Parts: sequence; C-alpha cells; structure tokens
Amino acid sequence: MNESTFGPYTYLLVLTLLLASTKLLGLLSKRVNMPQVVGALLAGVIVGPSCLNLVQGGDFITKTAEIGVIMLMFLAGIGTDFTELKKTGLASFVIALIGVVVPMAGGALTYSLFMGGNFWDLKAIFVGVVLMATSVSITVETLRELGKLKTKMGTAILGAAIIDDIIGIIVLTLVIGFQDQEVNPVESIIKIALFFVFVVLCAAAVKLLSMIPKKYYEKKHRVVIFGLSFAFIMSFCAEYFFGVADITGAYFAGLILCNYSSHEYIDKKVNTASYLFFSPVFFASIGIATVLDGMDAQIILFSVVLLIVAILSKIIGCGLGSKLCKFGNRDSLAIGIGMVSRGEVALIVAQKGAEANVVDPKLFPAIVLVVIVTTIITPILLKLVLTDKKKPGKNEQTTADTADETFELQKESISVK
Repeated sequence: MNESTFGPYTYLLVLTLLLASTKLLGLLSKRVNMPQVVGALLAGVIVGPSCLNLVQGGDFITKTAEIGVIMLMFLAGIGTDFTELKKTGLASFVIALIGVVVPMAGGALTYSLFMGGNFWDLKAIFVGVVLMATSVSITVETLRELGKLKTKMGTAILGAAIIDDIIGIIVLTLVIGFQDQEVNPVESIIKIALFFVFVVLCAAAVKLLSMIPKKYYEKKHRVVIFGLSFAFIMSFCAEYFFGVADITGAYFAGLILCNYSSHEYIDKKVNTASYLFFSPVFFASIGIATVLDGMDAQIILFSVVLLIVAILSKIIGCGLGSKLCKFGNRDSLAIGIGMVSRGEVALIVAQKGAEANVVDPKLFPAIVLVVIVTTIITPILLKLVLTDKKKPGKNEQTTADTADETFELQKESISVK
C-alpha cells in the first residue's frame, strides 16, 4: 500500500495501520516486561516490505518520522539534569569518554573485518558511532526499583549518559559532514565551530527572554508552542546554515531550555504529542526500512558479532572508566552494564546515517537486533549484579521502599535518551 493505492487519502489508512499496530505490539511488549519501543519496531517490520508488505513508506511517512525524531531529541535535551551531572562531573566524563572510544573502535573493527575496507573508512567509523549511543531510560527504572538511583553509582550513570549523548552528537555531525566529497573537512570543522557559537548566542537570547515575568508564560500553552518552535528553527538553522544534522539543533534547543522553570511543563506537553503520533510513526518507519530479505549468512554472523561487541565494549569501556575513578568492582560492573542499552538513540543515529549514505541499508537488521537485545538484557544483568543474595533485613527493606516512593515522582521527568 503506497501513497497512491487509494488515492489522496491513502495516508489516513497508513496512519491507522501504523498507530494501531505500534500500540498493540507495544502493549504486548510491555506485558512481557519489555520496552514498548521493541513492539513498535516489530510492528514496522511486520507491516513493512519484510513481512506483510502493507506499507512501503513514502514522502508523508518520511517527513512525519523526521518530525518525530526531532521531537525525541528535543525531549532528550530538555530532560537533561545538569545538577546530577555536577555531582559526579569528572567521573562521568571519564566513564563517558572511555565508554565511547571502546565501542566506536569495536564497531569500526567489526565492520572492517566482515565487510572489508579500511578501519578508518567512514562507513566503518559510522558503525562505531552507532555503538557509541546509550539509552538509560530502562537502566533508570531498574535502579529505581532496586533503590540505587540516588547512589554515587546511579548518578555517575546518568551523568555519563548525558556526556555520552553530547559526544555522540558531535561525532555524528563530523562523520556526516565528511561524507560529502565536495565538502572541505576544514570548512566542515569551521561550520561546526560556528554552530556552537550560534548555540551560545541562542542561549543568551533565551536568557534575556526569561526576564519576562513568569505570569505571562509559566504553565501556559504558549510556552510549549514557543519551545517547540524553538526546536524546529534550531533544527532548520543547523541543517541549512551550518551543515549540521537537524537532530543536533533540536538536542541543543532542549539543552538550552532544560534549566528553566518551565522545562518540565514543556517536556510533559511535547512528550504527549510525540507519544501519541510522531514517535510511533518514527519507530515504525525504522522497522519498515529494516529489510530482512537480503540477510545472508555473512550478515547474520555480522549481526551476532556486532551484538556481542556492543555489549562487551560498553561493559569493558565504562567499567574501566569507573575503576579509574575509584569505584568498587561491583559498582564498576553495574555502571558498565547500565550503559549497555542502546535504545532509540542508536536508531536515530542509524537513520541519519542512512540518509547521508554512510550506512548500508542491509545493515539495519543488525542494528535493530543490537537495539532490541541490549534493551532487554540490560535490566536483567543489572538485577543479577545489584541484587543482594541474602534476604534484606527490615531496615534495608524500609530504605529501599522509601527510595522507591521518593523517585516515583521523578520517573516521568526522565526523558528517553
């Protein structure tokens, strides 16, 4: 069913199919203790060319999915908590730095060994960039359940994930910029530098606007509209003027707004629109783009090896960074495991790479496998590592219960990374 099957109104049937299928399979995923994003991905695979072939994509889906990914990155930025980052700033930076270098090297090496080519080839490096991504929403919920979220270990994971995202966005921008053979690398670096100058100027402008009395905007729909408009204009400027990925502009728009009093209100309202419409279409579009027909023995073996590398590289990289920062063995292992989940961040990166022709579409199944398995395995491994073998005493149980109550209100303010 393409955009012309039933005339100009085909898109309504496509939307009905995508929204209903992503929700139904999302609920099914939730029933078996998996994130709903897994169900949304599977919905796209099932209705797409790989299975039922009911939806083949099209301009409408592409543009709607692009809005969805911009909103997701804006929410990731506005959900950032710099207060948490300051608590373990140096440790988080060290953990994040080693935690992106090791997966990036592992991904690039895996690609070069299986697909041929040089380790420094842009396509090899981009596979490494995909593995750099971290999504800690599942980790956060698991730590909350175990009463470990506000520990030094939990705070280090949150801080490292924030820095991880920022480094990943910058590297993604560089790789995509270098893909265009007509673009001078020095010119690309200058444009990126100018983009960050632009971000600083935008932050200063927002600071001036924040001097307007709060009664005119706080908890009013207008602040949500202006906030989302800010994300869209920064996305446009990033792409059009600086050659930087639009999601980079959206992410930094969120970062600029995350320290202001209205950020939670904006987050809540934008998240509602994203959750109801745009995000399901985005995740389904990834599933639709995942063509399983072309998977041969080489791709299957590559997928398995890439998955192993994705898991071990984060555990080793982030665990080593934790040990260097004087964390104990169990906490270091837990931090490494907590950073394993790739989630929607890896999908966003892969999609941008496909658009820039730096990732082969036949590798999408491998990336989807990494996302699904790492998302499922992370909470399981965390609970195995952090759950005490002895039955907790009364005082210990009371402490855990109190922690659960304390963080219940915090749960909704944590954005998907």
